[in-house]
Amino acid sequence: MLRQAIAIAGIGIRSIPERWATSLVIVVGLAGVVAVFTALLAMATGFESTLKATGRSDAALVLRGGSQAELNSAIDRDSTDLIKQEPGIARGADDKPLASAELIVIAELVRKDDVRNGANITVRGVEPTAFALRPQLKIIAGRNFTPGLRELIVGQGVLQQFQGARIGDVLRMRGSEWRVVGVFASGDAHDSEMWTDSSVARSTYGRITWSSVLAALDGPDGLARLKAAIAAEPRLSLDVMREQDYFSGQTRQFRQTIGFLAGLVTIIMALGAVFAALNSMYAAVAARGKEIATLRAIGFGGLPVVVAVMIEALLLALAGGVLGALIAYVLFNNFTVSTLGQNFTQVVFNFKVTPGLVARGLIIAVAIGMVGGLLPALRAARVPISTSLREQ
Repeated sequence: MLRQAIAIAGIGIRSIPERWATSLVIVVGLAGVVAVFTALLAMATGFESTLKATGRSDAALVLRGGSQAELNSAIDRDSTDLIKQEPGIARGADDKPLASAELIVIAELVRKDDVRNGANITVRGVEPTAFALRPQLKIIAGRNFTPGLRELIVGQGVLQQFQGARIGDVLRMRGSEWRVVGVFASGDAHDSEMWTDSSVARSTYGRITWSSVLAALDGPDGLARLKAAIAAEPRLSLDVMREQDYFSGQTRQFRQTIGFLAGLVTIIMALGAVFAALNSMYAAVAARGKEIATLRAIGFGGLPVVVAVMIEALLLALAGGVLGALIAYVLFNNFTVSTLGQNFTQVVFNFKVTPGLVARGLIIAVAIGMVGGLLPALRAARVPISTSLREQ
């Protein structure tokens, strides 16, 4: 049976160039399905990987109780001073707490691809300790801001996507002028931010509070000790979490939205691809009807015919899947875009076409090919030989 199926499939595959138009319908249709599916999930994967790369597992982020994001949080000076002295926070060589009280405010920049509308950008006011807490962040051009002056350093993602963020440019924020003096790279969500001195940001924006406190943890049990100490302090009503967990949690809603959209679009396109595969395979079977009938007349069984037609459909589907994955990789892998994050500000990230996404796309293509080839295969095996010969 296997030898018969291989023999029939070989004949069919060699005849594909003679009916290239109908075969191309299957390949192109499935390439479109796989390319769209892969591109949508590559966007979600890139966004997720960018935020997951942000933050340390050995650092804690402290927000006001009930706050969902740094932008919604407010912690006064007395509370920040108390937090920094709590157990569980590591200390530096100077015996001072490795903690940074930080302020999140919003500025507006114009996107390079949309000169008519502005977009919100995160401005993070930091204390000097913030750089020690984020060793991955490096100044790659210009210099660091000078404390006490209205100077900014911008993430490389901001520089790529927005106007007015080059070194030497002057930005107007809150009726005052701020000069860009450097560009930094961190390889995570901080690349979508602009940094400045926290005291200058607070005075300019008229804030008397900070948004969060980032602190290095003292040992594996540092987080537990810090949580217990803050919970036992009646003057504090705060949420404490690992910095890495905070940024990872920001991707949940975006992943759900993109996953739903990818599933919906894939189902709609897959239905079209199934009908295209059905029509194409029915046409292919009809064109080879006399040939198949002759093979059956000389002793070839019906099951080998089914297997042979399915093999042909799966090969065409696999070719379409590979083409779609290749298109998605060439056009979208490392493609830089930005979208709204948890703080209602832009997060710059790259699409990530991973081997896992490619494999899922190929599985979808093969599944569609199986569905599209099954009915024509069954018809080819069940139609009476005499009927096939007369139809020809």
